[in-house]
Amino acid sequence: MEFANKEYLFLLLLIIPYILWCMLYRKKNEPALHVADSFAYYNAHKSLRTRLVELPNVIRVFVFIFVVLILARPQTYNSWGTKETEGIDIMMAMDVSTSMLAQDLKPNRIEAAKAVASEFISDRENDNIGLTVFAGEAFTQCPMTTDHQSLLNLLMNVRTDIAERGLIQDGTAIGMGLANAVARLKDSKTKSKVVILLTDGSNNMGDISPLTAAQIAKSYGIRVYTIAIGSKSLAPYPVKVAGMVRYVNLRADIDTSTLRQIAQMADGQFYRATNTSELKRIYKDIDKLEKTRMSTKNFSKCSEAYMPFAMAAIVLLVIELLLRLTVLRRIP
Repeated sequence: MEFANKEYLFLLLLIIPYILWCMLYRKKNEPALHVADSFAYYNAHKSLRTRLVELPNVIRVFVFIFVVLILARPQTYNSWGTKETEGIDIMMAMDVSTSMLAQDLKPNRIEAAKAVASEFISDRENDNIGLTVFAGEAFTQCPMTTDHQSLLNLLMNVRTDIAERGLIQDGTAIGMGLANAVARLKDSKTKSKVVILLTDGSNNMGDISPLTAAQIAKSYGIRVYTIAIGSKSLAPYPVKVAGMVRYVNLRADIDTSTLRQIAQMADGQFYRATNTSELKRIYKDIDKLEKTRMSTKNFSKCSEAYMPFAMAAIVLLVIELLLRLTVLRRIP
């Protein structure tokens, strides 16, 4: 147990002058019966009331102690510690351009990619995993973390409409997406550093070419696994016409040659996913990567522990009042 406001514990020192006051000042001012000789009373039987006469003062001391402890805010922690686990550092770079709305994967490419990525994250509980999203520009949706629940929440919030609403430029900046992921991994101390790059297009935006980004990844010892998502035939794609959604058939424009070169240059592998089952198989293959030791610190949220002290203080205060009004009542 810890105290959030430890300075209040100094108030316990006030108990000392209170005890001295009870022993000296109050004893001198209590009414007394003067007799010539008290020898006859030395062996007199003491009643229960006589024995308990100082009990209210003792109870008051304990009530004061409990009140001070409440003011000091006692807190408890469920767990706190550091442990060694097996894991690797992974950055997932996901294409969120509007072409990911194509429905050759069900319900569409982006939702299928998110669902399979969620399963992958959930199965690798000891890994540091982060998320980069890109269209015509790239940004980090979630830095690397072992708090996978927060990562999954941010992954589920990924939408292709960030480009449609003008928050970032639409397009496919593969080089920028890969470079952003590499920037998050370059200072990692683990032996295994991996980028999983998923896209359904070819690079047409950005200031960094995909192959330049792959060279940077290679220089930092980062392996890049590339996934081209989308069927090889025509795919239904939603288009808004006069306020209504129409579907047109478009052929996937995927630069598989560049994706192969990226994977080869960065010691990874290239995959082609034309349906959801193939995408799941790809993530299972990546799941067999080498693992290395990493240190993680686990802790739980603290909780306030004042309630037992508050209840004890209230019960003792009630007992003290009842004693003074009944058994130990005094007549002035």
